[in-house]
Amino acid sequence: MEKNRVEAFSDGVLAIIITIMVLEMKAPHGEDWRALKPVLPVFLSYVLSFVYIGIYWNNHHHLLKAAHRVNGNILWANLHLLFWLSLFPFVTGWMGENSFREAPSAAYGSVLLLAAIAYYILQTLIVAEQGGRESKLAVAIGRDWKGKLSPVLYAIGIAISFIRPWIAGTIYIFVAFLWLIPDRRIERIVTE
Repeated sequence: MEKNRVEAFSDGVLAIIITIMVLEMKAPHGEDWRALKPVLPVFLSYVLSFVYIGIYWNNHHHLLKAAHRVNGNILWANLHLLFWLSLFPFVTGWMGENSFREAPSAAYGSVLLLAAIAYYILQTLIVAEQGGRESKLAVAIGRDWKGKLSPVLYAIGIAISFIRPWIAGTIYIFVAFLWLIPDRRIERIVTE
């Protein structure tokens, strides 16, 4: 299958995910700035999830651009990733509506963790299809310290959610900031 179809489908799914998240946000009741206070957790959870979806979209785009071809395993791995990302509207809404409480924060972290694992599986299959450890893509990815650190931090965030949910939220925000720092390794492969 041509990778363009996988990219187009994935882009469409991610656009729908963002649309669903924003449609879940309700306008505040009231006409002054104080009316925003009750919906602030919903807005903040939306912003965090929007950033995460953006990070996945950006990295997914570069990963597929670096790929020369896709196979059936890659297609299923891509669907696996999209499944976990499609749960973002649910956990985002739950966490925001409940002001970042214990169970919603743990569920949010679980979706982050499972999406990270799914992305790792997709990346591994694409690298294998492109020639394995000796391929340019594998060399560009290197040791992928952010990809290995993120699931560990998500797991810590999940555990801490039941004790101090605000610390879990801080961990999730920290990981997002890690990924916001541009990583030009794969981008260089695409331009070559």
